[in-house]
Order: sequence, then structure tokens, then C-alpha cells
Amino acid sequence: MAYTHTVVVPLDWDGALERTREALAAQGFGILSEIDVRQTFETKLGAEAAEALGEYMILGACNPGLASRALSAEPEMGALLPCNVVVRRAPGAEATTVETIDPQTMVQLSDSAEVRLVAEDADTRLRAALADLIAR
Repeated sequence: MAYTHTVVVPLDWDGALERTREALAAQGFGILSEIDVRQTFETKLGAEAAEALGEYMILGACNPGLASRALSAEPEMGALLPCNVVVRRAPGAEATTVETIDPQTMVQLSDSAEVRLVAEDADTRLRAALADLIAR
């Protein structure tokens, strides 16, 4: 089962992070959190583990309007928010991978019609953000 939408962009690490943040903002998503997985690996597991991973950042993206609708329909959906967006680059790679959660996974966990509508809207917006990364 696929649970992400993925694009590979010919951007360096800093450029990919910046453009991903911009593309998400253009679709109404703010970044609530940033988890630098590489730094965590380095701190907890050592430099070798961090080097093997490469660059890896998890952006906690949230569209407040969509989150409000989802939580009003089903408060338990908060366990699935924010929408995680991964920006990663393997050691020695010439391109950067950007992945978003597929919001349709929420639909599989809920029978709510409103959650279904929110997931469809979020899916459209996240796919548009990824398309923007490719188009530039």
C-alpha cells in the first residue's frame, strides 16, 4: 500500500528545503515543527549513523482550516496531524526526494464524510505543492 506522494527534484539540500517550505505555504500550509533526523542520529547514534542516513528532515505541515474541519468532525484525527513532509537526500545523491503523507490514509481509519472531504482537499493541496517543486 502506498501511503506517500513522492517527487525527486534536482536541487541541493538547502534549495530543496527552501522550495518545499515555499510550495507548502502557497497551498496554505504552515510548518509547525521541524525534526532534523540526521542531527538526532548523530547525537544519539553517532556520526557514522548520521552519515549513512544522509540529510533527512521531517516538516510538520499544517493547514489550520483543514485541521479545524478534521478535528471538529473527529477529534481523534489529531493523532494523525500535522501532515508530515519528508525532505531527504542520500549520501552522494545528486537530487533530493520530497515525500508527503497521502491524506487518503486518514479515510481508511474513519467513516466520517467530513474527514473524507478534508482528506480530499489536503490531498489536492499537497499534490499541488509537489507539482510546484517539479515545475520550477
